Amino acid sequence: MNESLLAHSRCKDGSRIDTVADHLKAVSERAAEYAAAFGAADEARLAGLLHDLGKYGSLFQQRLKGHAEHIDHWSAGAWQALQLRHAGLAAALVVQGHHTGLQRADKAALASLDPAKWDPRMHDQWRLSETGTETLMQCLRDDGLSPTAPMSSLYDHAGKKVAAMLDVRMLFSALVDADYIETEAHFDAVNGIKKPRRCGPELNPTRTLEVLLARVAELARSSDADSKVNELRADLLNACLEKAAGSQGQYTLTAPTGSGKTLAMLAFALKHAATHSLRRIVMVIPYLNIIDQTAKVYRAMLTPEFGEDYVLEHHSLAGTRGKDEIRDCDENRQAELSENWDAPLVVTTSVQMLESLFANRPSACRKLHRLAQSVILFDEVQTLPADLAIPALAALSRLVERYRSTVVFATATQPAFTHLDEHVRKYCACGWQPREIVRTELKLFDRARRTKVEWPDLDSHTTWDELAGRLAADDCQQVLCVVNLKRHALLLFQKLRARGVPEEGLFHLSTNMCPAHRRVVLWCIHRRLRAGKPCRLVSTQCVEAGVDIDFPIAYRAWGPLDSIAQVAGRCNRNGRLRQLGSVRVFVPEDDSYPPKGYRQAADIARVLFKCKAAELDIDDPTLFMEYYRQLYSIAQPQNRNEALRDAIDRQDFVMVAELFRLIPDASINVLVPYDAKAYAELAESVQRDGISRDWIHAARPYTIGVYRPKPGAPIARWLEPVKTVATRRAEDWFIYLRAEHYDRKTGLTPPESLEFLNG
Repeated sequence: MNESLLAHSRCKDGSRIDTVADHLKAVSERAAEYAAAFGAADEARLAGLLHDLGKYGSLFQQRLKGHAEHIDHWSAGAWQALQLRHAGLAAALVVQGHHTGLQRADKAALASLDPAKWDPRMHDQWRLSETGTETLMQCLRDDGLSPTAPMSSLYDHAGKKVAAMLDVRMLFSALVDADYIETEAHFDAVNGIKKPRRCGPELNPTRTLEVLLARVAELARSSDADSKVNELRADLLNACLEKAAGSQGQYTLTAPTGSGKTLAMLAFALKHAATHSLRRIVMVIPYLNIIDQTAKVYRAMLTPEFGEDYVLEHHSLAGTRGKDEIRDCDENRQAELSENWDAPLVVTTSVQMLESLFANRPSACRKLHRLAQSVILFDEVQTLPADLAIPALAALSRLVERYRSTVVFATATQPAFTHLDEHVRKYCACGWQPREIVRTELKLFDRARRTKVEWPDLDSHTTWDELAGRLAADDCQQVLCVVNLKRHALLLFQKLRARGVPEEGLFHLSTNMCPAHRRVVLWCIHRRLRAGKPCRLVSTQCVEAGVDIDFPIAYRAWGPLDSIAQVAGRCNRNGRLRQLGSVRVFVPEDDSYPPKGYRQAADIARVLFKCKAAELDIDDPTLFMEYYRQLYSIAQPQNRNEALRDAIDRQDFVMVAELFRLIPDASINVLVPYDAKAYAELAESVQRDGISRDWIHAARPYTIGVYRPKPGAPIARWLEPVKTVATRRAEDWFIYLRAEHYDRKTGLTPPESLEFLNG
């Protein structure tokens, strides 16, 4: 063995060195273990043996001594894998990308790896560690390591494109996670012995289900909801348990708001996992306010029995809980588990989940191999952007088709994604044809009817003064009003203030308020509603999906049909009123809408209303199937996002990762002065040390996202760029400089900045 050829410098305590042979063998074995979950152990073993082949080269060894820099030690292994032709293509791509990210799968890009034709100008001035791969391969053989071609290849370059790219990412995930784990274990060695990180606990679905059902029974006994609501929740739970014994695949869970979906879908996942010996449950939630409350419910229920590592929160606010919530929780351990989702129950965001499925960077893809043999639950799935729906469905379909995963889409307003099936099949062979979990004969929506909708005359507009008068009236002591734009919410809130509505019972919610602020406001609202005190809330759509509030009266500005239904779900949610809750839809005097297809969806709702009039029943699931079918027929998601479609067809991993974004790149992050102490500490820290991952993590609760201001916009005067290092500025992080512009009721309200309020 070449004891003098090293993979890394000495470990932290100086007691151990890691030879190239030791590292290649360890990564190869671990990657094969990870990829065995989806039948690709041989390919992962090959990639592991070749991934650092260039470290045998003399220039890399010089780099470890500080005598060389900018040395490419990965392309040699990628080129060697290519010599196996189709059988080595996936391994070549993942070896090439394990440091710099997955690149392109076209012939020209792969041909550029040829050492005989190496041109540093085509590789960002990287130099090869050795000019010939045969010298490196001889070193590998001398160390007793012999890469062999796998019997079959995971990657079908000529096949369905989204499916093929996901196959590469799954193999990539197994390799980079194994590489990170083994490298970390070397540097953390103690007394010359490698110290691998502690593995996360395994899922115990049978016992976890017992704990969950006991908790559900306890909640039912102590519930102050109407008995009919409790019966409905019990029926939904039983439907989920019954269907969980079925085969793996694609499912929908269509159930009314307030019917207990959060716990019922977890019950489905646990029994399904027990039935099919699955490894993990991933709960995907669109909004941070929902994810926070869901994770809190799961933790309170499961931590006492299974420990802190059992439930993993992976989102931008994870780790920001108060001391009373943390108890003995090791936040560093949670951060460690977040790197590769090594936990049995993961609660994460739609952004984190879906963007990772289309990512190319090692850090983003590292966790993907954990999705094999999992149950993946999507809550409030109607929030999936139409222009990303087809590739997203294709990737999830591939997880079902190839990786033994089950995917569940849950919502009260189920989109007609089956209408897109033929387009999904162009990217993944099995398309999108899910089975519904709830039997129609249960008539959940009929039984859950807790509101009566008062529809408007579409030709008659309500002025903001008229609306403020209605909301301030004595018969609206507890009322929710949801409008379409932030400037509408601010204007209406100010008119209620001007009418003398007492401040202690008047609330505002929008994304101009940072997450920490919104969390406090929701807590105050809950407390006043339970106490029967006056509580008037003016909000944007941020309150619609998944927020557990219960008003007797709700107003909603005309908008998309699913948005109207979601607001109805915040009215008489627990069925405690003697009569039906009142949902009053109005057309505001300023009939403006947010960007990205919102007006189009509102117009489809308008067409349906004119056609059906009295038959427009938001408690009828078939109405939403028709609504979404019409919406997709007009919006034509299959023809949108042409640049993304082209990048997928070219198998360009870099461009696909840039273009598949749930949150547009045009947005920036702004640290706002909501909490004076936290703001001062964070601003001082980043101005002194520059931006870091830990700083971003700490800043998230006090940050809002806004569209990048146009040149000359007034708000730009009060934005200070955050430093990355002493001489550079971050492009998407800023500090807001004027504390007086952050209102304790309405959040950030910069003067002369109406465009800031159009979202």
